[in-house]
Amino acid sequence: MADSGTWHNLPVLVIGAGPVGLAAAAHLAERNLPFVVVEAGDSPGAAVREWGHVRLFSPWQYNTDAAARRLLEPTGWTPPPGDELPTGAELVDAYLAPLAAHPALAPHIRYRSRVVAISRDGIDRVRTAGREQAPFVIRMADGEELLARAVIDASGTWRTPNVLGVNGLPAHGETDPALAGKITGALPDVLGADRDRFAGLHTLVVGAGHSAANTLLALAELAEQEPGTTITWAVRGGDLGRAFGGGDADALPGRGALGTGLRLLVESGRVAVRTGFGVRAVRLTPDGRVEVTPRIGESIVVDRVVSATGFRPDHSIASELRVNLDPALGCTRALAPLIDPNVHSCGTVRPHGVDELAHPEPGYFVVGMKSYGRAPTFLLATGYEQVRSITAALAGDWEAARAVHLELPETGVCSATAGARAVAADVAARLGLPADLPVKLVSAAIGHLATTSDLQAAVQAAARDLGLAPDTALTLAAAIADQIQPLTGANTAVQATKNTSTGELLPLTPVSTQGGCCNG
Repeated sequence: MADSGTWHNLPVLVIGAGPVGLAAAAHLAERNLPFVVVEAGDSPGAAVREWGHVRLFSPWQYNTDAAARRLLEPTGWTPPPGDELPTGAELVDAYLAPLAAHPALAPHIRYRSRVVAISRDGIDRVRTAGREQAPFVIRMADGEELLARAVIDASGTWRTPNVLGVNGLPAHGETDPALAGKITGALPDVLGADRDRFAGLHTLVVGAGHSAANTLLALAELAEQEPGTTITWAVRGGDLGRAFGGGDADALPGRGALGTGLRLLVESGRVAVRTGFGVRAVRLTPDGRVEVTPRIGESIVVDRVVSATGFRPDHSIASELRVNLDPALGCTRALAPLIDPNVHSCGTVRPHGVDELAHPEPGYFVVGMKSYGRAPTFLLATGYEQVRSITAALAGDWEAARAVHLELPETGVCSATAGARAVAADVAARLGLPADLPVKLVSAAIGHLATTSDLQAAVQAAARDLGLAPDTALTLAAAIADQIQPLTGANTAVQATKNTSTGELLPLTPVSTQGGCCNG
């Protein structure tokens, strides 16, 4: 065991070289605190790369950390436009990769290094005497052990998705190897690498969050291009209102557009819905399809199942540490009431830092998406503030550590962005349409709102004006629905017209919680 004279000279160990882990490293470097970052993948942002095709719904201004920017800007790095929406791949290429390569960080990052356990050197969880003076011992997958003065776990939850089963246990048959190619996790690359797995087939998407909405919208776009592609959406509850979200009254335009676009697809019949559908069992049918049986109601037989039921933290590496977890969410007990998804959305979470994230184990902190446990209400900006506060505390600057401040986008009026126009052009290109067609569809649909019964009818009328096939128009409209009509009644059409007088469009699908709200 290290003596008290050398203990403070040990590095802080950061687990994970994703956005929040690298932000922690930047703050530690800025405060001249020694650190080591261990990353299980072979590159920075390895988990983010796996959903690189997805566009975040929080713009760049919320996706970069202040200390990281202070490190990068003197090197000639130019911050991306603050109002544009990056994809996961762009987040890595334009921000995480150059940050990890910075001379202040690069020598301290170890890739292909997976943590399997954490304890105190020479002390198990039971022993109290001398605990605070004992360094952490971190055991790696290859058997190597590292010593550290503190541990910041920013490993995220991407590798530990929730199960399909409605009661939190795997559905009967869910782990059957025969179904391995039939059930996929959240955010498959429907329009890219995974296209052949879904084209021309019937897919059931299970879940009511933003990951489910992304996949549903991408599948609807695929259905426009690949005949025979059909979609069913299964949700456990009986009300889709929460999944549709705040529409145009959302300070993150991409998040609002996501829900409104999904609502249009459902109301137009492009997506079939099964509410009150809590999955109890899955099985392979004799003809190679998947039968999904709910706890109550009739089974459905499909070709593919996408499990978009969220994520959960894995705290097993800390089983020999003294952690104090909320029994429901799996976050710290102090943080739980601030992030309870039954009460809060991403924008209503109170700023929090070292005090709310502390465990009975001094010097051990879980940050980023993993810090939220099962709550899906995480924003990258929240994680950046978490590590700023924690590193200040580790440096002994308690005044800065407790001066927690954070501006999160809450519900309210929002404006369109230049970045959104680029996304609109991307969607139009994938559909083989002219880049200016989204603007024309918006204008034409708004013109019909006063004389049609609802948004769907207005879009169909606009399609006739523009010579578009009705299904093609609905697919495109689902991506830009918030710019056409906030779906709150005809009286809002005038306001919508005013908002579109600049020709600007709201962000389009696919957009996600990954790395924005709500993943880390």
